[in-house]
Amino acid sequence: MEKVFDSNDFPARDALSVWEEVVADALMPTSFKLLDTDVFRGWFSMMPLGAVQVSAMAYSSFLTRRTPKLIRASDPEILGLGVTSSGRHVIEQNRNRAALRPGELVLFESSRPFDIHADGGNILIQFPRTLVPLPARYINQLICRPLPGDQGMGRLLTGFLTHLAGDSTSYTPHDAVRLGTVGLDLVTATLAHFLEREGDIPADSRQRALYMRITSFIERHLGDTALTAGEIAGAHHISVRSLHRLFQQHGVTVRSWIRGQRLEHCRRDLADPSKRHMSIQAIAARWGFPHPADFTRAFRALHGITPSDYRNQAHHHSTQAGTHS
Repeated sequence: MEKVFDSNDFPARDALSVWEEVVADALMPTSFKLLDTDVFRGWFSMMPLGAVQVSAMAYSSFLTRRTPKLIRASDPEILGLGVTSSGRHVIEQNRNRAALRPGELVLFESSRPFDIHADGGNILIQFPRTLVPLPARYINQLICRPLPGDQGMGRLLTGFLTHLAGDSTSYTPHDAVRLGTVGLDLVTATLAHFLEREGDIPADSRQRALYMRITSFIERHLGDTALTAGEIAGAHHISVRSLHRLFQQHGVTVRSWIRGQRLEHCRRDLADPSKRHMSIQAIAARWGFPHPADFTRAFRALHGITPSDYRNQAHHHSTQAGTHS
């Protein structure tokens, strides 16, 4: 994520007009009017992912409008799917009105007028409408309707967007395009799910979305030592053979992927100063390693160092960094 606007960087009288220019360039031209305040406060970050873009933003209360005149002047012909991260948002478009609560999703488009009353924060993924392999007559059914972001495909998409919004990783252009493909697959699968038209999704897109659903399921159950390929396959209504074939297409086995994720979560906890009070055995058990000796052996084989030595080194480096800052 690259921050492209922060109201603290501008005089109070200029902040809203600069914000309007940033939104016009990054999203689409709209007009803004402040509500309940005379001074605009906010920030805007964005991450281009090929033809897809993810944006995160926060703002004080305003009314924004996209009028027919603005549409005639400039229409990128995009769809936007946003998740409300905080505050209250009300959007009107396509003769629908959606009052959104934090965690809810909403789909809107650049080619029709809309009004939005907003106060709080939002994460948005935008993409050319032509890239969604679903007929327009079906997509139109979801425009400006509150969609749950805390269950099923909605939760998976929300998790993906939230992760990107808080991610400080520098991606290569190739990585960015791949992330854009993943994002578009998740959007397509989410919309198809709400429309009950999963069969309309192209096979390759459906397979990529299924892989994301399965890996997300596994991550939520890493602490379950009884987690098996049969349980994973059954939860997603596929055969164990199909499950193994799906992971082979990504160059890994189910077992090695689970083991790698467990070790990575353990490594993060060992390096986390806020978890210094937790024993190494407790951390290992938390992520699916009930036997300390097995965990130590697996960790040392991957990192070339014991878990206790790794934790001590990580603590030493964080202490030094705090001393120098």
